[in-house]
Amino acid sequence: MVESVPMTREGYNKIKAEINRMENEEMPMIVQKIAEAREEGDLKENAEYHAQRENQGMLMAKINELRDKIARASIIDVSSLPKDEVVFGCTVTVEDVAYGDEEQFTLVGAGDEDYDSGKILVTSPFGQGLVGKKVGETAEVDVPAGKLKFKILKIEFNL
Repeated sequence: MVESVPMTREGYNKIKAEINRMENEEMPMIVQKIAEAREEGDLKENAEYHAQRENQGMLMAKINELRDKIARASIIDVSSLPKDEVVFGCTVTVEDVAYGDEEQFTLVGAGDEDYDSGKILVTSPFGQGLVGKKVGETAEVDVPAGKLKFKILKIEFNL
């Protein structure tokens, strides 16, 4: 079964723009560099040629990965989701039960994630551990170091 990738319309558009940029700006530059390197002669020992071919392959892999996300995209209308539990699009304030630290996360879809600003993928193990919880409940999240417990303090929507 193909797993859908939840995202907002903005996240979808951001990924489409990134694909467009890669295909229409980066790829032509790499193709040009390959052509220039090919003109230098013997391809067997042409390091520049091989490096650019490798760059081309890596860029194509990135493009294909983003195309796959777009193909499996499920655009979510955040305004239709429940407001009393942790769901896609909400900002949740949690307390680490073990240490008492408060943290805030926004659960987002592909294309919107930004871990430095607390925007985490709803499909990540951490995001999945929080989904469905209500204020006052405790979420257990599996991480490589073991299980972490977080108490849900506040759920907000920035619509």
